[in-house]
Amino acid sequence: MRFVSIREFRINPGRVQETLAAGHEVVLTRKGKPFAIITGITEETLEESLALIRQARAQAAVARMRKQAVEKGLHRMTPREIEALIAEVRRERE
Repeated sequence: MRFVSIREFRINPGRVQETLAAGHEVVLTRKGKPFAIITGITEETLEESLALIRQARAQAAVARMRKQAVEKGLHRMTPREIEALIAEVRRERE
């Protein structure tokens, strides 16, 4: 994995392309902070790659939610308490 500033990417995109062609990922940075990941794909792997990225994002989101639930003590709620909370939120939305 290689870190590349957005400025460097604009100046020398061919270098990034070479890195991707070699099978490595590139992390784009803005003001020294990462903001995007670039990975090489082919026409044949496009849909599969997108599906895997989306799946990984969903798994990470669920892991964060579980961690927050434990931190807030919500993991101890009974099914009845959960249903009551859902009903309350639905009433507030209406």
